Amino acid sequence: EGPRLVREILIGKAGIRFDHQPGGDIEYGLEGAHSRRRILHVGDLTGQAIMTALLRRIAAAPNVEVLTGHTAVDLLTFPHHSRDPLAVYHSPGCHGVYAFVQATRRVEPILARHTILATGGLGQIFLNTTNAPGARGDGLAMAYRAGARVVNAEYIQFHPTALHMPGHTKSLISEAVRGEGGVLLTPKGERFMEGYAPEELELAPRDVVARAIYTEMVEGDLPYVLLDIASKRPAQFIRERFPRIHSLCLEQGIDVTRQPIPVVPAAHYFCGGVLVDLRGRTTLLGLYAVGEVACTGVHGANRLASTSLLEGLVWGARAAVDIRGQKDTPGIRGEDAPPWEEEGLTYEVDPALIQGDNQNIRNLMWHYVGLVRNSYRLNRALRELRNLWLNIEEFYKKAYLTDDLIGLRNTVLNALIVTRSALENPVSRGCHYREDGRTPPGAAPPSETNDLGRRG
Repeated sequence: EGPRLVREILIGKAGIRFDHQPGGDIEYGLEGAHSRRRILHVGDLTGQAIMTALLRRIAAAPNVEVLTGHTAVDLLTFPHHSRDPLAVYHSPGCHGVYAFVQATRRVEPILARHTILATGGLGQIFLNTTNAPGARGDGLAMAYRAGARVVNAEYIQFHPTALHMPGHTKSLISEAVRGEGGVLLTPKGERFMEGYAPEELELAPRDVVARAIYTEMVEGDLPYVLLDIASKRPAQFIRERFPRIHSLCLEQGIDVTRQPIPVVPAAHYFCGGVLVDLRGRTTLLGLYAVGEVACTGVHGANRLASTSLLEGLVWGARAAVDIRGQKDTPGIRGEDAPPWEEEGLTYEVDPALIQGDNQNIRNLMWHYVGLVRNSYRLNRALRELRNLWLNIEEFYKKAYLTDDLIGLRNTVLNALIVTRSALENPVSRGCHYREDGRTPPGAAPPSETNDLGRRG
């Protein structure tokens, strides 16, 4: 389905112009762990190009209303959120969301026959991440609280090469830089991947390269390692193939046509998520999930580079087809959805507490639930996160809502889900690495965490 959907939707409807060779053929890129060149790209801005084109289509669609300044708080589930006494005899299902309206500071129900989660990942639960500030796992936390199955939460992929910028969200340095010949060096100029992946070298799978860099940094007490493309490719090629990286690094005083790039690993992609079937349906009736928030199973324990966009395209199209075939699905009446309970609220949110708790969570996750895990670190993280979660939940029940408080509540729950899943899985596989674990061959069943903050 992928090639057809790329042609029909991305090229045909969205008008995306992927890079072509001078002769007119599509230019394919090579990235880590791929056996051949197969990656469609728009310079080094493929994701941004796709997102911009799709947002333009949405803005022009007369049947789509875009709500800004709204934050989803929780899924509206039936019979849990219902004033109908007969609702207990109905199967559990999702019928929309409760949304916090930032302009009025009120929570309002938004009813829907079908609800699609497309909320992205949860990289912001870690100290170092390539993810945008909003990637705090809101959709995952809402689905978990509503009782949808969440699986494989321990599988967090850390991208090997993010630009080293202390105190800032880490900007991704594309895998394609290594695909085009870039090599990893210590600050002394020594290559080191021969000691970790003697055959694949810099094009080994992401988890292998990320742990190699992490090991070099820890053992050598290094703040970063270097990625050198300048000595491997002409300056004009680098500027044309990697315009974003070239511009980004220039802003930091680094000319990638002449100098190596300082890089560090960073949390990048959530391979687990809300369990979905081949049509994007979760285990909660009426709820779909698409993209990084979903776990389709196609990525296994370690996603290949440049496959997430294709997965989102295919499952997004499948979910749309499935929903379109259910036009007569009954919804619930507005009067059956109770208003958000706001009585008894006594506290205004203290920004210092929000910031401190977020920083505490991100530090715990990076140092104890990061690239290299063991039972001691995970148990320590679990104890501290559980106490934080209890305190935050208690405060949440009494405080006036803000977007930051909603995010903190979801962040600590997601951190607990990931940590508990990592502790319960002693098997090192893919991007879940336990230095005290075992690595048996063969496939593994999906892992699941069931006991935190559920409504049931």
